[in-house]
Amino acid sequence: MKKHGMINREIASVLARMGHTDQLTIADCGLPIPEGVPCIDLSYMLGKPSFTEVLFELLKDFEAEKLYIASAVKTENPTVYHDMKQLECPIEEVTHEQLKEMTKRSKVIIRTGEATPYANVILQSGVIF
Repeated sequence: MKKHGMINREIASVLARMGHTDQLTIADCGLPIPEGVPCIDLSYMLGKPSFTEVLFELLKDFEAEKLYIASAVKTENPTVYHDMKQLECPIEEVTHEQLKEMTKRSKVIIRTGEATPYANVILQSGVIF
């Protein structure tokens, strides 16, 4: 049995296959999932697990060089925005429509139970060397 890091077998498998500049999305429960993009659905009830809970745990086991967020999160969901700003990673803001279009290039979308607006992020893989 895996002893450290992400124990969800689907997420651990995706992380192991990620290369530099590959992208994955962590989404709230309302973000549309593009046709053909795999979705790991972690939601089990409205609000659970939360977006930030999944984001922070995933970043313990994943090297992100950049985050993409919808600029609307600053005003529409300041709590989630504040939490993301605490991360030591550059953030690039795009429109919500651009973010949804970008999810089509994600290796996977990890769906949370988050039920607050614009709680979505695209993580771009960095390198550990």
